[in-house]
Amino acid sequence: MRQTWRWFGPRDLVSVDDMRQAGVEGVVSALHHVPAGAVWEPAEIARRQGEIGRMSDGRPSGLAWEVAESLPVSEDIKRQTGAWREHIANYRTSLKNLAAAGIEVVCYNFMPVLDWTRTDLAWRLPHGGTCMRFDFADFAAFDIHILKRPGAVGDFPGEVVEEAARRFAGMDEERKEKLARNVAFGLPGAAEHLTLEGLRAHLRAYGAISPERLRSHFIAFLEEVAPTAEEAGIRLCCHPDDPPFPLLGLPRIMSTEADYAAMIKAVDTPANGITLCSGSLGARPDNDLPGMMRRLGGRVHFLHLRNVRREGEAVAGSFYEDEHLAGGTDMVALIAEVLKEEARRKAGGRADHSIPMRPDHGQDILDDLKRQAQPGYPAIGRLKGLAELRGIMTALSHPQYGLTP
Repeated sequence: MRQTWRWFGPRDLVSVDDMRQAGVEGVVSALHHVPAGAVWEPAEIARRQGEIGRMSDGRPSGLAWEVAESLPVSEDIKRQTGAWREHIANYRTSLKNLAAAGIEVVCYNFMPVLDWTRTDLAWRLPHGGTCMRFDFADFAAFDIHILKRPGAVGDFPGEVVEEAARRFAGMDEERKEKLARNVAFGLPGAAEHLTLEGLRAHLRAYGAISPERLRSHFIAFLEEVAPTAEEAGIRLCCHPDDPPFPLLGLPRIMSTEADYAAMIKAVDTPANGITLCSGSLGARPDNDLPGMMRRLGGRVHFLHLRNVRREGEAVAGSFYEDEHLAGGTDMVALIAEVLKEEARRKAGGRADHSIPMRPDHGQDILDDLKRQAQPGYPAIGRLKGLAELRGIMTALSHPQYGLTP
């Protein structure tokens, strides 16, 4: 397992020097300033590579940009509206440009409008640190009473609707505004952040798009870009929905093992693969992460290793970002399956036998609380998670266990 670290560019408060001291082997980054649908130009790719390759004192960092996350899929592509054909052509050009720069793994998602959704970006934990949280009742309060989406009441259980009304009644204006900002925050570092009116406009644009129709658009996108990726030597890997259940009346089509199996079957090429995010998928009680790795591992091109603590067994519900070895996913069992898959790949002569992984998210602890980096991406919290994951990898890779690839 190749140990990587997500970096949001020069404005990231966790620096290249910090990554170097964390002992990571490669870097995951993106051109967040380039709008979705535009081409990632060679000069911009080279600039980011140069930024990653230098420490603050100008010395070589020894690190390289190894995974692009995310090369965004525009809303026009997802809806097949506007300039969607031009955007697909631009996407293919960007893939070629990334390949020419030596980047072989490209993560993306097909989530409508929001790349992830949380109601609290700094929820206080008993030990004094903070983490990100999705509270189902708070989200219902936002959807029903702040966004005022038509039909929202019918999308929540009755007891959640009642609790949402009680909570909204107790919110002052500052709390309402903070909740709205949190929900609409989207992807950290993205070129655009949504306003409430902008979110309403996006929802109207998706009004007639069913899950089946969105899935057909997704397959059409893959049919266009996967051959380009295969020819260029790129491994595409789709990130799951986060959270993995419907929100805001929007369709969700990458939330379960069945969703991934259907995607692989529809466009059956090695270039069409999976970002196995144990946190996103782990927010559903019916997702078996070790089993998914065992059954779909041949197409897993990238790993996000994090854990969430679910607060119920319903498919849709509240959860928070737990420590990497806590939460609902058996991380030891999952990593064991990853190491077995890597061993199979190495025995089969696959050049990609070492799967890149990154310690995804992390709780803000110690000096993270002062640094206030991108939500979910603290320095020390992620380093703690990486150290814990390394411990599992080291133990399971011991020769007596036979898992060393």
